[in-house]
Amino acid sequence: MAEPLLSVRDAEQAAAGLLPRDVRDFVAGGSEAEVTLAANRAALDAVFLTPRVLAGITACEPGTMLVGCRSALPVAIAPMSYQRLIHPEGEIGLARAAREAGIPLTLSMMSSCLLEEVAAVGGTLWFQLYLLRDRGQVADLIQRAEAAGCRALMLTVDVPRMGRRLRDMRNGFALPAGITAANLRDDAAAMVRTPPAGSSGVAVHTNQAFEPSLSWADVSWLRERTRLPLVLKGILHPADAQRAAESGVSAVVVSNHGGRQLDGAPATARVLPEIVDSVAGRAEVFVDGGVRRGVDVVRALAMGARAVLLGRPMLWALAAGGQAGVSRALELFRAEIDLAMALCGCPDVSAITPDLLHP
Repeated sequence: MAEPLLSVRDAEQAAAGLLPRDVRDFVAGGSEAEVTLAANRAALDAVFLTPRVLAGITACEPGTMLVGCRSALPVAIAPMSYQRLIHPEGEIGLARAAREAGIPLTLSMMSSCLLEEVAAVGGTLWFQLYLLRDRGQVADLIQRAEAAGCRALMLTVDVPRMGRRLRDMRNGFALPAGITAANLRDDAAAMVRTPPAGSSGVAVHTNQAFEPSLSWADVSWLRERTRLPLVLKGILHPADAQRAAESGVSAVVVSNHGGRQLDGAPATARVLPEIVDSVAGRAEVFVDGGVRRGVDVVRALAMGARAVLLGRPMLWALAAGGQAGVSRALELFRAEIDLAMALCGCPDVSAITPDLLHP
């Protein structure tokens, strides 16, 4: 890294000069007109915190518990696919940085590194699943995750079909040789490399391999096959959050898939308080979407979230400097969270409450 990273925006700018255009668009893009993608950031910028003064704070403690796992910050790394597209270290580099920072890493089912190799790094590992048409392979992945020492399973529920990601379609996005979904036995994998004109290989593969009729019965099916905490990612409606809590899941993630699924879906910061109210303490509530600074994490906690999942900023940091780049980005998040907590008069995360929100 030629220039020191002073914010995660610096990492994004550095990555822009290093990644091929199609890969850069694959990471940055949203679906269709990218209305929801932009709304995620705008909604966070519309949340203001009121500083509290004369609090007598000499140090802040940002640590917390997330689905039974100790985390040094109220954050975890979101599941993101094919990270060796971004940097040769891929998921291994990200896992090492997460371990050093003391935060959980969620490994995507579509990881370009084997689950067992990432687990060998150590640290707190969660494993993300999509429901495949091949249920036997899903059951096998659950067993592998448990055997590898994963501490939670995260089921992504908002991709019965993939959104129309026009940047990828225009680029004819395809995986290069040597990049695979390392954890899958996949007869449809060739589609990722040779998409028809005007389409994305990832989208063609997803629509062939993923189960389009995903339902609450499938959540029960998964719940019966593991004793690990179960997290549902992709919740935006309060009624869905309420049903998730009633079904016994440990947490929900308020997410619109980073603006990559239904374009016109609400920004996550807009619906977060409603989701928190509907869950009513029966499950933990995480959130993602548009987070770029430590103050965004404090904003989310003030709106009732237990933690934030970090997505694109981690990929930009990985591209900019591999493991070292991610470690630097996480150091920045820690410093920014610490400063925001101190200026809001919050010695620990339990003090980050809705009364900090400016009307």
